Amino acid sequence: MTLSGAAAIAGIGATEFSKDSGRSELQLAAEASRDALTDAGLAPSDVDGMVTFSMDANAEIAVARELGVPSLSFFSRVPHGGGAACAIVQQAAMAVATGVASVVLCYRAFNERSGSRFGRVQAAAAGQPTSAGIDNSWHYPMGLGTPAATVAMFARRYMHEYGATSEDFGRVAVADRRAAATNPRAWFHGRPITLADHQASRWIVEPLRLLDCCQESDGGVAVVVTTVDRARDLGHPPAVITAAAQGSGPDQFSMNSYYRPDLTGLPEMGLVARQLWTQAGIGPSDVSVAVLYDHFTPFVLVQLEELGFCGRGEARHLIADGTLELDGRLPLNPHGGQLGEAYIHGMNGIAEGVRQIRGTAANQLPTVENVLVTAGTGVPTSALVLSH
Repeated sequence: MTLSGAAAIAGIGATEFSKDSGRSELQLAAEASRDALTDAGLAPSDVDGMVTFSMDANAEIAVARELGVPSLSFFSRVPHGGGAACAIVQQAAMAVATGVASVVLCYRAFNERSGSRFGRVQAAAAGQPTSAGIDNSWHYPMGLGTPAATVAMFARRYMHEYGATSEDFGRVAVADRRAAATNPRAWFHGRPITLADHQASRWIVEPLRLLDCCQESDGGVAVVVTTVDRARDLGHPPAVITAAAQGSGPDQFSMNSYYRPDLTGLPEMGLVARQLWTQAGIGPSDVSVAVLYDHFTPFVLVQLEELGFCGRGEARHLIADGTLELDGRLPLNPHGGQLGEAYIHGMNGIAEGVRQIRGTAANQLPTVENVLVTAGTGVPTSALVLSH
């Protein structure tokens, strides 16, 4: 039995992306899920499985009640924040491939801007009676109490080792914002930036500037996973899940794995990459579009290295000549990513991957065979390869 090619994404749905949704997170989850089912041409009564993030505030049974799903034979949650994005699709694909469920709804919804903001210091996180609380208690007293602060430490070491600069990080932001500017769904639609704009933006935690950091967004995204055969009988060309993988590296912490011998890599993404290329039977050169998790720009460069698009420390050279632009050799985040479209914990990136396979994206690329989608980095992570 193999997971590759056994399941597909047949439906996608999303709310609008905003800074103040004006409604509950449960309503956002229900709206996105309903839209995904409608897009797939399925009814709530067809759903027998659900998967979401452990961080999601909306219980499966509550979403099921809101939608009118009669019963569930499979339900699961994946931890580690944005690292769960592709993993929830992997869970759904495994359920479908093994016959545990036939139609699995994957969703994520939050008011991350108007409600609880992940980018702020959460002092209680260092006092929880959990292993995560113990981990946080080591670095919170040192001032490392936000995701930006922990990534800044990593980025500074990466710059020291490989000569990367703030301008190198800025090229990622410029590419994302240029794509977002022509995507009507994006928060930054019509608002591209230049490298000079990036360099003029204020410091958040050196060496990270404001435009190195993803948005805070309200919204929800859902996808429907079923068998490939069933998906082919529905309304849209299926996005076949050619590969799906999770990874946790040695001495893994959450955002602050500073106890490894090498502090400039993301070995968990390297582990994911090896699984992806083996499952899919392809390599980096076969990727048409890279939808990379861009919560902070430095981690996009390191992902390119761990995924095998270039050698260690070489990403700054790879992207220097427009490689990541929509007309470049490896188009990055044609929807604008989390820097440009919205930050929905990576779920909007999966939806973009599906649109690129279907040929319906706002910034549709001409020839798309394989789309790479990654989930959160700096934490245990996951990724997908979607194909025709």
